[in-house]
Amino acid sequence: MVKNKVVATVEELATPLVTGLGLELVGVEYVKEGGRWYLRIFIDRPGGVTLDDCQAVSESLDPLLDEADPIPHSYHLEVSSPGIERPLKKPADFERFSGHRVQLTTFTPQDGQRKFTGRLEGLEDQMVVLTLDDGQERRIPFSQVATARLKASWL
Repeated sequence: MVKNKVVATVEELATPLVTGLGLELVGVEYVKEGGRWYLRIFIDRPGGVTLDDCQAVSESLDPLLDEADPIPHSYHLEVSSPGIERPLKKPADFERFSGHRVQLTTFTPQDGQRKFTGRLEGLEDQMVVLTLDDGQERRIPFSQVATARLKASWL
């Protein structure tokens, strides 16, 4: 619960800042790894982000985090690109990346299956439309999507 509150607070602080820099806030993670806490901010823009973009967000966000103080202990702030296999979270992501290869997992089985890989056709009437690798079309309720991410193809 605390982790969700931290993520929500940081998203609220970071969104206008990131948008003001001409970037997109893809996501925020607050995780403990190897005994250390990490606050990860993922940013993007068409054509990708640069190290300078990451530095600008980090330097601008740091004082806002200090002032709001949503995390009562020490942590490491990391700002980066979401990577080539970026997550798809918002409905707009499913439109923007139409035509790309994706891997999707559902909360509950859809026709006995929870994992799907194929070409994203888009979002229609709150249904994620996929053409699976075997050529079949699958429509999955957006509300049932647990995770979705671009899937790099190395052909």
